[in-house]
Order: sequence, then structure tokens, then C-alpha cells
Amino acid sequence: MTFRVRTVWSIAWLVLSWGCSAPPVEDATVDSDEWPLSAIDAPAAPVGEDRTPLRDAVPEVRGVTGPPSNGLDEPGRTVAASPDDSDDETSGDAPGPMIHTPREVVDFPDARFRRPEHVRGLYVNAWAAGSSRRMGELIDLARRTEVNSLVIDIKDATGYISHTTEVPLAHQIGATGERRIRDLPALLDRLEEAGIYPIARIVVVKDPILSTFRPEYAVQDTAGGVWIDSKDIVWLNPYSEDMWAYHVQIAREVAEMGFPEIQWDYIRFPDAPQSDLARAVYLGAEGKEPVQAIREFLAYARESLSDLPVRSTADVFGVTTSFRRDVGIGQLWESLIDVVDVALPMVYPSHYWAGSFGYDRPNAYPYEIVARALRDALARSAAVEGAGLTRPWLQDFSLGQPIYGSAEVRAQIQATYDVGIQEWVLWNPSSRYTESALEPVEGFEREPLVRVAGVLTPVSRRRIVLDSVAELPPPPVPVDTASVDGPVDTLAVDSTVSDTTFTPVEPDSTVSDTIFAPVEPDSTISDTTVTPTEPDSMLSDTTSVRPPILPDSPALP
Repeated sequence: MTFRVRTVWSIAWLVLSWGCSAPPVEDATVDSDEWPLSAIDAPAAPVGEDRTPLRDAVPEVRGVTGPPSNGLDEPGRTVAASPDDSDDETSGDAPGPMIHTPREVVDFPDARFRRPEHVRGLYVNAWAAGSSRRMGELIDLARRTEVNSLVIDIKDATGYISHTTEVPLAHQIGATGERRIRDLPALLDRLEEAGIYPIARIVVVKDPILSTFRPEYAVQDTAGGVWIDSKDIVWLNPYSEDMWAYHVQIAREVAEMGFPEIQWDYIRFPDAPQSDLARAVYLGAEGKEPVQAIREFLAYARESLSDLPVRSTADVFGVTTSFRRDVGIGQLWESLIDVVDVALPMVYPSHYWAGSFGYDRPNAYPYEIVARALRDALARSAAVEGAGLTRPWLQDFSLGQPIYGSAEVRAQIQATYDVGIQEWVLWNPSSRYTESALEPVEGFEREPLVRVAGVLTPVSRRRIVLDSVAELPPPPVPVDTASVDGPVDTLAVDSTVSDTTFTPVEPDSTVSDTIFAPVEPDSTISDTTVTPTEPDSMLSDTTSVRPPILPDSPALP
């Protein structure tokens, strides 16, 4: 009897929620001059061109993830059901992860740092990397969890080089003015001792120092002088081979110190309104398309470093995984995936346009958005000979609702595993991470929650939630909330899904445990729910502090 009552109340709650809306909540934001990209609208398709994402169905996923997960489902395996679409090039006859066979990963015999079997990393801004205490905290976090790699800022979007450099041009233009990592060789020694794989992040086209002192490297204006967009940003010209050479010199220097991987960021053309771009002049273009310029830079960088035991990787907009042509920034998946060892699409759910993959509020669906974007990436890589690996950037910060905590971060990691990718990197501008979302080295003591279909559920039951969403009937006519007993604000709709049959809602103790497990009150709260970006959040040992800058990526992916 109790079971039936609870089930009836659960169904009533779901039905009622279709007609209700969530109470307004102040959005938690992340300081960023890069996201979301209001300048780039959702691309409109030219007449006759197919601009739909590669897949339009919610991914049907089975099983639990690659690493051991405390006995949940089948630990140590990734098991995914093949989609029903017979025309999907990644489909197979037997259930299995939607993966391709990428270029073989062979470690360098003389490498100082051995590549982990699967890179799982965290971003470390230069101020944190230069702080002995902060690095100690991050190294300890890696020792306790599945994390085995750290992405360290060598040159960020301020243009300053973080360490003591011998690159001549850097001294000439003043890029050595903020030495945030005072002893980079000692830091590498420390990481080597801890068994952590270091990755050097180098920002390319966003460099106010280089554009000031070498204006010929920058985009020019039709009226003369350097082009400045409506946000007062000066952009380097991706066609400039002299600009390429400067960045490769920096990469060579840190590779010779021992960094086994260079990660290129901001390798793209400006994201600006057409009214701004109409004034932009690209010297050296000579008829080349932007996509060709980006490919040639990546190929040049890789070839220039080929005599060193170092890999060349690239951060790209998440939009590149799902859209079939360039959206104006020079990044096209098929054009770059074979000239890098790894492509890192920034598939942050908070940065997708409303309506992406059919979701009005993509941020509320971290599992679905990441799974969809990465399945598209793998499908496209499968058609490219010599394609590099795909390793996504995932978000561990809050930008809008819901506030991101353990369940939201873990949902993205789980989605990555479920599509057959075993690598990822988390981004937080302050380099402060939600440890409860990371699997401890000894395995989870309690089964983690993940946000799937807009609700929180134990990870092993995510397929039940997805199946229940698919099986629900179309929503009824909205209910007149005036006739509802009890406070309406307890029936908050977390978000809506476009063109689907179900609007998920936040779980509470009234939901039947045959569908969703009750959620503890603090389970939705991250250890770092709002990420501050003021200088004191960096906890630098130095006195000069600048806020970190988000990595490059678009509003969609």
C-alpha cells in the first residue's frame, strides 16, 4: 500500500511539474572574457546545407565506467548500447562503446615523464603553479584520487611568460614582466617525484603584449593601424608565420626542460560581430581560408618540435565536434584532428546555446550534453585517417543554474567514459576542484550521484532514469497551479527539454525509490560552488596577482 501511494504521488508530482516553473535564482557566474560568446550567434545554415548536429537522440547508454568503481555494475569496463540508428557510422552490431581506432599512442623511449595510460588532469593557473603551498595541495589531491596530470599555464592570455625564459623576443617586448613560476625546473622535479604528468598550456592569438610591441603580427584595420574589436581586444593574426615562430620557440624551451606535452590554446580567428569583422584585414592570407591557416599552424608546430620527445595537442571550441563546417573561427574537426596528437574540445554544458541538441537549458544536462558532443567527435574522427585522440575539457565551475557540484562534475566524467573515452581534464579558473567528484584511489566508499535527465541519481541507476524519460507520455495541458494544495515553489522545474516528451524535475523524498533515490540535502552543493576569480583566490606566494582567464571556447560546442 505504501509503495502504491508513493508511486501515485511521484506520478502526480511529475505531471504537476510540467505546468510549473522554477522560482528565480540568482545565477552564479564565472569571470571570463571568453564565455559565453555573445558575438557568435547559433550558425544559420546556408540554403541547401545540412547544419544539423550529427545525432539528434538522447544517447542511450548502458553500464558503468572504465576505472574500477567499487563494484558498481561491471567495474573496469565501459559498456554502451549501440544506437538504433542504422545509418550512424559508429554503430556496431554488438553493444559496445561508440569509439574509433585512433592513432596508436606510443610513449617516447627517452621521455622524462611517462605518459599515463589515460590522462586525467586538472588545469593549474600560473599563480597557483608558482605557489609551493597550492601546488602541494594539488599534488596531494592527485595522490588521493584518479587524477594523474596537471595542465600548467606557461603563457596565458595576458601575454606574460610564467617562468624565466631565454626566448629573445620575450625579453624585447616585456613578456618577462611577471615571473609567476619562479623556479619551473624545480616544479618539474617535484611533479616527477610525485609521478604526475605535466602539460604546458600556451595561449596563441590572444596576447596584448606581443600585439602592442609587434603590431605587424596583429590583425589590421581597414582604416589603418591595428584592428580592435568591440570589446577592446586586439587579436594576433593566425596567418602570421612570425607569430607562429615565437610561440614555437616558447614551446621548444619548455619541452627541452622536460614537458612531454604542449597544449595550444586560442588557436583561432576572432569571435566578433560582423560589424567588427568587416574592418578586419589579415595580412598574408593570400586567398587561404581560415580553416587552412589553423591547420597549417598546428602542422608547423608539430613538425618544428618533432625532434623532441613531446606531443602537440590543441584546445578547440566544443562546437567543432558537432557542426559540419567552420562557424567563423577557423576550426573544423576534420581539418585539425590528424595534425595533433590530441584534440581537446571544450564541451562545457554551460556554454552551449539554448536549444543545443534539443535542450533549452543545456547546463542542466551535463551528462547528455557531454555524451552527445563526444559521440559526434568520435564519429567524425573515425572517418579521418591518422586521427588523434579526443580528450575533453569538462567544467568544474558554476555559470548559471544549476550550481555545479559533485553530481554535475561526475556526470560529465561518467558521460566521457560511457562513450568510450577514458581521458579528460577539468577546468576551474581558480584551480580549485570538487574532490568529491573524483574517484579515490581506493574507490568510492559510497556510490556517487550524477545529474542525468535533470535529476540526481546514483550512477548505477542512470540508465533507469534515461529509460523512464524515454517511456513517459507527452506532457499534458499545464495544470492550474492555483488549484494545487501546498506551496508551488516546492515543485520547481529544473529545466526543460525541447522536442522531447519529458520535463525533468528536481528529486526530493516524495519520489518513489523505484525510479530515483532520495537526495541528501547537501548532495547538490559543491565544495567550491561559486568560483571566485579575484586575485586573493589565487593564493599566490607573490605580491602581483592577476585573475586567471578561462581557456578558449565558444558558447555552443
